[in-house]
Amino acid sequence: MAALSAQQRSAVDYRLERVSPVDGRVVSLETAYDKEQCLGFTAQAAAAFPRWSGLQAAERAGFLVAAAQELEKRRDDFLAAMADEIGAPVEWALQNLNFAGEILRETATYAQEVEQVEPLPQRQGLNSRAVRMPCGVCLCISPWNAPLVLGARAIAMPLLCGNTVLLKGSEFAPRTFRLFGEVLEAAGLPKGVARVILTRAEDSEEVVEALIASPVVRRVNFTGSTRVGRRVAELSAKHLKRSLLELGGQSAMLVLGDADIDLAAAAALEGAYTNQGQVCMSTERLIVADDLADALIARIEEGRRKLKFGDPRNLATQVGPVISIDAAERLSGLISDAMSKGAELVGGARARDAFLEPTLLDRVEPDMRVYREEVFGPILAVTRVANDLEAITVANDSEYGLACSVFSANEERAENVAQQLHSGICHINRCTIDDTPHAPFGGVKSSGYGRFGGRWAIHEFTELRWLTSARRSEA
Repeated sequence: MAALSAQQRSAVDYRLERVSPVDGRVVSLETAYDKEQCLGFTAQAAAAFPRWSGLQAAERAGFLVAAAQELEKRRDDFLAAMADEIGAPVEWALQNLNFAGEILRETATYAQEVEQVEPLPQRQGLNSRAVRMPCGVCLCISPWNAPLVLGARAIAMPLLCGNTVLLKGSEFAPRTFRLFGEVLEAAGLPKGVARVILTRAEDSEEVVEALIASPVVRRVNFTGSTRVGRRVAELSAKHLKRSLLELGGQSAMLVLGDADIDLAAAAALEGAYTNQGQVCMSTERLIVADDLADALIARIEEGRRKLKFGDPRNLATQVGPVISIDAAERLSGLISDAMSKGAELVGGARARDAFLEPTLLDRVEPDMRVYREEVFGPILAVTRVANDLEAITVANDSEYGLACSVFSANEERAENVAQQLHSGICHINRCTIDDTPHAPFGGVKSSGYGRFGGRWAIHEFTELRWLTSARRSEA
């Protein structure tokens, strides 16, 4: 075989190859961009900004609705890509597709609020008001676990507010993100307004550093791990740019002594094992009153054994593989560590390649890694407590603070407990996994800061300005 030329080698080097966690086959081969190319795209986004920001918000909203329509036209392409690239069961992939469309459509309904002018108390001879203005180019960085939902959420409000966007997709789901970029193009967005970029893993840090440093990038939003989020925050602060960070979670579900066991068991199963536990809001810690623990664990284990575990391309499958063999090995290590320190394996834990059986651990204590670390996999860890105060203390004994839930037959009791939990989101008698385009979504502590969703996101992606004008004296 003839040797490759330098240009050919470069072309090969800048292809993203994705190996499926399902069976180890190469399922995607996509174009990756280097730093200079990405900076070029940033310049194009800056050039497109004046015209895009000059449109009425209602006109920009129309493009979001069109994108939602185009997304749904590519349904089968997205379902296949998500199954191949991230091992997403059909139900999870469908939820992603449908909710991404909902995000785009519902964000469009805020067009009037984006342009709202707030009158301020008048001084003699002076009109005074507060207005919001678009910022410029927004860098949006999205992960692989819910690529359509998190990709749509990352760009929807920035675009509605009049910004142009670069969406950096995950190298774990390159075909899925490339398809999303095609959807935006098919929706008719003007050239340069929205572009999806992909980079090789080894280039990502250099590219992100360069983009954040670019003088035309004015906002950054990042969804992903707390480790990477800290680096994004550092870089953003260095260049005095605001960032919205939605980071790791370790959601706790508190089951008080008077809770409905059937309701709690169903919520625990959904919260712990949806998408193999690879959701930022996944229920990772089950904090349960001693009196209910045995009965609740038995009910959860009964449901866990019935879960269909296997190939996500099978319509009956509810739990597929985790994102990689490395991830499965890390999760197995968490289980082994817990059991070596006294935790009881109720069920699950069998592992093969990237597949880890949904796992239920009882009597998890603070000296175990699974108690402290974000799991991001199909492991539910049970900690038993004596009373409500201990439940609150254990729930708050985490560096994370994204979502949680409280189960009790007494709404006042549940509300009292909920008010004392350190989290950005809390549900009563409901699963920890939930979202709506109209709610302020985000966390506290190491789960990040800032809020996606509803009118609160308008604040994140606009500049607030004070405008005054002198009133002419009447003759």
